[in-house]
Amino acid sequence: MDTKKIKMPYGISEDAITEVEREVPLNEPDAWPVNEKLKHVGKRVKRLDAYAKVTGEARYTSDIQLSGMLIGKMLISAHPNAKIRSIDTSAAEKLPGVYAVHVIKNEEEEAYPVVRYAGQPIAAAAAVTEAVAEEAVRLIKVDYDTRPFVVDIEKAMDPEAPVVYEAPVEQKASEGGEEIESGLKLTGNVRGPNEGRPRGELTSGFAEADIVVENTYRTQVQTHNALESHGMIVDWKPDGVTIYASTQGTQGVRNEFADLFDLPRSKVRVLVEFMGGGFGAKHGLGTHGAAAGHLAKKTGRPVKMMATRKEEQISQGNRPNSIHHLKVGVKKSGELTAIEQKSYGTAGVGLGAGVGGVAQSMYTCPNFKTAQYDVFTHAGPGAAWRAPGAVQGIFGLEQMMDELAEKIGIDPLAFRDKVDPSRVRKAGRKVGAERMDWSRRKPTGSDPGIIKKGIGMAQSSWWRIHSINATAEVKIFKDGAIEVRSGVQDIGTGTKTILAQVVAEEFGLEPEDIMVRIGDTLFPDAPGSGGSQVTASITPAARNAAYQAKLKLFNMVASNLETDVSDLKAADGYIFSSKDETKKMTFKEALKSMPVSQITATESRTKEYDGDYLHWDLGAVQFVELSVDTETGFIKIDKVVAAHSCGRPINITQLESQINGGIIQGISYAIYEDRILDRNTGHMVNHTLDTYKVPYAMDIPEIDIALMEDYNAKSSTDAYGIGEPSNIATAAAIANAVYNAIGVRIKEIPITPAKVLEALNKA
Repeated sequence: MDTKKIKMPYGISEDAITEVEREVPLNEPDAWPVNEKLKHVGKRVKRLDAYAKVTGEARYTSDIQLSGMLIGKMLISAHPNAKIRSIDTSAAEKLPGVYAVHVIKNEEEEAYPVVRYAGQPIAAAAAVTEAVAEEAVRLIKVDYDTRPFVVDIEKAMDPEAPVVYEAPVEQKASEGGEEIESGLKLTGNVRGPNEGRPRGELTSGFAEADIVVENTYRTQVQTHNALESHGMIVDWKPDGVTIYASTQGTQGVRNEFADLFDLPRSKVRVLVEFMGGGFGAKHGLGTHGAAAGHLAKKTGRPVKMMATRKEEQISQGNRPNSIHHLKVGVKKSGELTAIEQKSYGTAGVGLGAGVGGVAQSMYTCPNFKTAQYDVFTHAGPGAAWRAPGAVQGIFGLEQMMDELAEKIGIDPLAFRDKVDPSRVRKAGRKVGAERMDWSRRKPTGSDPGIIKKGIGMAQSSWWRIHSINATAEVKIFKDGAIEVRSGVQDIGTGTKTILAQVVAEEFGLEPEDIMVRIGDTLFPDAPGSGGSQVTASITPAARNAAYQAKLKLFNMVASNLETDVSDLKAADGYIFSSKDETKKMTFKEALKSMPVSQITATESRTKEYDGDYLHWDLGAVQFVELSVDTETGFIKIDKVVAAHSCGRPINITQLESQINGGIIQGISYAIYEDRILDRNTGHMVNHTLDTYKVPYAMDIPEIDIALMEDYNAKSSTDAYGIGEPSNIATAAAIANAVYNAIGVRIKEIPITPAKVLEALNKA
C-alpha cells in the first residue's frame, strides 16, 4: 500500500501537546489540528435525533406495527434444573387465534431443551393478540424430571454440588469486550484457571517487600435494566427476511440469523433506527430473535417477540459476581514488588466471569500471577456489561492501592504517582484533585458527629479497541443532498450526530446539512456497539470516505475555478482556491455543476497508524465526596469529579452524557443493585423495577466532568469511545470514600445500610 508521512497532534490538553510523525495510507486525509482549531469536531452539537426522541416521533422496535403481524410469547421454566420428558402443545395449537407454536432446542442430541435455570425459555407461541399468545403458552403442558440445583457460588464450588454441565463447554465472546478463554479444564462446576500472562517470580517478589497485604473483595450480580427490553420482529418473505431489532449489533444479528436458518446473508436485512438502551447484552440474535424467526417461518406472517421485564431480568444477561483475592507486596519507598490474584465468579450457565486484566496492566510491578475461575450455577447467563471484568477487578484493586498507601504512610495520589506509568491518569489525578479540593480530605474516620463526610478516589483503564471491519459510504448528489451510510447502529449514544460532525468538518459544511443513514445491514458493515469501539472504528471510515468524495468533486470543479485540484479547499460552505480566494463557489453550486448525478466513496477503517491494536490507556480518574449516617447506615453521594480521556473528543455534550450515565450506573452498582435468588426455588425474587433497587433522581449527586483531549495519532480522527471507562472506577471510589468517612473498610458491594452498621458494630 502506498503511504505518506504526516505530522499529527500528540499529547494531553492538561499537559502538553506536541507533534509526532506518522506514516499513513496515501488515500487518507492529512491530520486535523487540535479541536480548538476545528469548527464542529470537539464542539457541543445538538443530537440530530433529539427532536424525534423528545416528541415521540422516534419509532423503537416495540413501536413497530406491520400488516398481519402476530405477537409471540415465551413459555419459561419454573424449575432451575430438570430434564423434560415430554411437551404437549396440542391444546395451545387448537386455541383460536394461535397460528404457531415452537419448541426450543438447545442441544442437538436432545428432543427437548435441557433446563439449567429457572426462567429458561422452553417454547413460544404466536397469536393474533398478546392475551391469546399468553393463554397459549399457559396451555402448553411440560412434564419435568426435576433435579437438585445450586444457585450460590460458594456452594456450587463444593465437589458434591449438583453440576450444571456434565462435560466441558465453550462459549464465544461477543463484541462487548468480555474475556472468555477457550480450552480450560472443568472440575465439577469450576472451570479454569485462566492464568493470563504471568511475569516474574512471586516468591522473590514478596521477599523483597517490606509490607505484604492480603484481602478478599466481593461483588454481586448486576442485571441489565435497559428501558427497552430485548426483542425483535421477524418478517419472513419469499425473497428475504427483514428483522427489526433492539440490538447493539446489526451485523451480528444478521450473521447469526442467516447461519441458524441456513440463509445467504444477503437474504437477511436487519434494521434498528432507534434503540432504548443496551449495556452489552444485546449483541446477538438471542432466544427471542430465534423464536420469532421460527414462528415467522412457520406462519408466513411477521412475528414480534419482546421480552417481559421478568424475562429481561432473569434470562437476558447480567454482570457476573466475583470473589476476588489479592495479595500485594510493597516497599516502604513505594514500589510494588509482587501481585498475586485469584478470583471466582459466576455467570450462571454462561462464561466470562473473570475480573479482567487491570491488576496486571495498570501499575508497574515486576512480578505478577493470576488465576481466574468461572463457576457454573443454575442461574441465568451472564453477558457483557459495560466494561466486563474491569469493574469487578477495579473494585478490589483500587481499595488495595489505598490500603497499601496507608500502610506506608503516603497519600493515595502520591502513591499512584510512584507506581502508575500512565500519562493520562497522571493528568487526571491532578485536574481531579484540584476540582474536588483533595487537600480538605480529613484523616480517616476523624470527621466528628453522626453524619461523617468522606472523600475517596479510584482510577481505571480500558482498551483502545477498534475494528477494521468498519466501513462508511458517503454520497453527494447533484441536488445538494449529502448522505453518510453505514450498518453501524446508534444505541442512544449519539453515533448519528458524530458521523454528521465528522463529514461536515471534512466538507466545510454544517452537521445539519448531512443526512445520516445507519442501523441497516443494506449499508456497509460496521462493528457492534461494545467495548467502546464504535467511535474509534466508524469515524475514521466516515472521514476517509468524505475525503475521497471531496477529492472526486474537486477534480470535477477545478477547471470551472481555473485552478489546480491540489489548491482547492472546502470551508464555511465554499470550495475555493487556497492561493486565490476570489476563485470560489458555494458547495451547492459545485454540486450543481457536476457532470454526473452523484459521487460515491466507500472507505474502511485502517489499522492503527502506530501499528498497535490494543492499548490499556483509556485512562480515567474519579473522585467521590459522600456522607455516611452512622446511626442508620445510609450513604448519600454528594459529589463526583470525573477526569476522563477518550482520544480526540468529537461531541462534548454527548461525551458528558455518557460519563454521567456511567457514573450513575456505578453508584447504583456500589450501593443499590443486587440480584437475589431464592436458594430453595432458584427463582429471582426481585425481578421487577420496583423491587430491583436502582437510583432515582434524588439519589443523583453533582457530577463535575473534566474531559481531557488526548491525542495519540492513531487514525484519521484519533477518536475513541467513553462507554466503558466512565463506569469502571465509580464503585471503588465510593468504597474508598466510605472508608475515609467511617474508618472501617467495606470490601463487599452493594454497600447497604445494613453492611455499614455491621462494619461499625464490629469495629
